[in-house]
Amino acid sequence: MDTLSYKTASANKETINKEWVLIDAEDQVLGRMASIAAKFLRGKYKPNFTPHVDCGDNVIVINAAKFKLTGNKMTDKEYVRHSGYPGGQRTRTPKELLAKNPTAVVEKAIKGMLPKNRLGSQLFRNLFVYEGAEHPHEAQKPKAIDLKAIK
Repeated sequence: MDTLSYKTASANKETINKEWVLIDAEDQVLGRMASIAAKFLRGKYKPNFTPHVDCGDNVIVINAAKFKLTGNKMTDKEYVRHSGYPGGQRTRTPKELLAKNPTAVVEKAIKGMLPKNRLGSQLFRNLFVYEGAEHPHEAQKPKAIDLKAIK
C-alpha cells in the first residue's frame, strides 16, 4: 500500500469557494437560527472544512427584528457589559436592545457562537444583518436557506 497517495486536502485562500447565503429570521427561534448561521459562516457544511481557515460563506440575515425567543427570555435574559471602571457594570434585556438597535441581538447571538480569536473576528465580517426584508446584496445572487430543512 502506497501511503504517500493518501493526502488530506486542506483549504486555503486560493482553493475556497465562498458563496452567498440568505437567511430569513422571521418567526425563527433566535438560538437555533444563530447556530445555523454560525455554521455557514464557519464553513462547517462544506466538505473541505478546515478549522484554521476562513472557508465559510457570506451570510445575509433579513427580518432580524422579527425573531422569537422562547419562554420569558425577552425580559429575563440579560446582556452584561462592563466599562472597566468600578461600578461600571451595565445590563440590558433583549427587549431594551431591540428598541435601540434591532440587529444587535441577532449579531450578539451569532458572534457568541464563533471562535474567540482573530479567525472569529474575520468570520464575523462576513455577516450582514438587516432589520427589514430588503438588502443591498441582490447582485451576489444569494441562495435562500430553508432553516426547517437543516438539522
